[in-house]
Amino acid sequence: MTTGSHWRVADGYSSPVMPVLSGCMGAVSAAHPLAVAAGQEILGQGGSAVDAAIAAQAVLCVVSPDACGIGGDLFAIIDDTHSVQAISGAGAAPASGHECAIDGANSITVPGLPGAWSVMHDRWGVLPLEACLKRATLIAENGFEVSAYLGRTLAAHDGRLRQNGSADCPWRHVKAGDKHVQPQLAEVLRAFARTGPACFYTGDMARAIVGRVRALGGALDLNDMADHQTGLTDPLQVNYNGVDVFLQPPPTQGVLLGMVLNNFANFHPADDIAAEHIAVELTEASFAYRDRAFEGPALLDQLLEIDVSRAGNRGGPRGYLHTAGVCVTDAQGMAVSSLVSVFDDFGSCVFVPELGIFLNNRAGGFTQGANSYAPGKRPVHTLAPALLRTAQGTLAIATPGADGQVQTLLQFIDRIIRRGEDLATAIAAPRWRSQAGKLLMEHRHPARSALAGRGHIIEPMADGAMCFGAIACAGVDRAGMPYAVGDWRRENWAGVI
Repeated sequence: MTTGSHWRVADGYSSPVMPVLSGCMGAVSAAHPLAVAAGQEILGQGGSAVDAAIAAQAVLCVVSPDACGIGGDLFAIIDDTHSVQAISGAGAAPASGHECAIDGANSITVPGLPGAWSVMHDRWGVLPLEACLKRATLIAENGFEVSAYLGRTLAAHDGRLRQNGSADCPWRHVKAGDKHVQPQLAEVLRAFARTGPACFYTGDMARAIVGRVRALGGALDLNDMADHQTGLTDPLQVNYNGVDVFLQPPPTQGVLLGMVLNNFANFHPADDIAAEHIAVELTEASFAYRDRAFEGPALLDQLLEIDVSRAGNRGGPRGYLHTAGVCVTDAQGMAVSSLVSVFDDFGSCVFVPELGIFLNNRAGGFTQGANSYAPGKRPVHTLAPALLRTAQGTLAIATPGADGQVQTLLQFIDRIIRRGEDLATAIAAPRWRSQAGKLLMEHRHPARSALAGRGHIIEPMADGAMCFGAIACAGVDRAGMPYAVGDWRRENWAGVI
């Protein structure tokens, strides 16, 4: 196991590797520079890491509607120095539902993000919620410049928007470079600030959501909204080479990462090529248990059988890509690892004009077996933030990428713990992703030829392709000094104060 100081060695200022930034009051790493700035602002006002995380998440809900939003979900692991807790901000399918779909009105589960904000702020918030949501409210009200990527994504999904009842959605007319304002979303955030996010589940907001969904043939009703509960539980926990790793419990598939780490500890690879092969094989073996993820701790000791010499090419992981990560630490030692998501691009593509939000399509996560669709049931979620406790301090990590999340985090955790790499080098390193029977690999990955020789079906990808995620990473050492590092992939950024 490496030391905390070694994790922070790399000089990113003179290389493509992004630097590890050291702060005094706090550190933020998130999926958009404006989200990082909002988190820094709150930390500068004396807010907790949870306050800053909410601020950053709220900005992402404004500027990244393709990846996340108030109509979506939130999962988080929070270390307040006394205990580690997991927040499960995800809702169930309609209790009176009779079908589910990949998108549209019958793909929607009760949004969990507002309820998660309420629980998080009530327990760990220091500043008023109004302060935490102020920056996001101002951006929604005054506008932000639409990125080239968001412009392309809007154009690519215009057909889905029209097909799912959102032909009148104002986002359909937005182009890259436009300044886009969202007055309805600004009013929702103001209402949250006044009365708390729990107002989302009753009254006018709930009626607007239910009215829109039912007009499009969905089954969601007011009872589904009012009955929503946010989960606050213990996380899953494994120990990898002496480091405690905390993982998101059911209903997410975070347990798959725990299974791989537990099994990986039984192997002693001769070199990095052997290690990459074992990691790929264990990943694919673990995904055979994805539909059973609700078993949680019972799966952690499951033996995963693999061939250490040849690829099994069993496949398993799917190709979804989205979600947005936020990791925050503060000088009091609190650490937050979190992900916010609407699942696919723009979720269900059902837009609620009164609120200015898209609703998720998380029911598209139902599959088969124990994860088969049923009314009132939650599907297995892909969201899998993680948190590491070491002798040197605490590290919060998260990445987008759906089924790629546990794979990206596995590679990162193995690099910093077993291989002894510093954080910046480990994040910048080339990645692979098992998907649909193939092994996607960044073009510059040095193990491509060797893994092909072991029978893996290699598909070279552009360096930095979205399928490889973008790690948000923030830590705090035992002296209370926070630090953060971004990822050169996507728009992930980091900042300190």
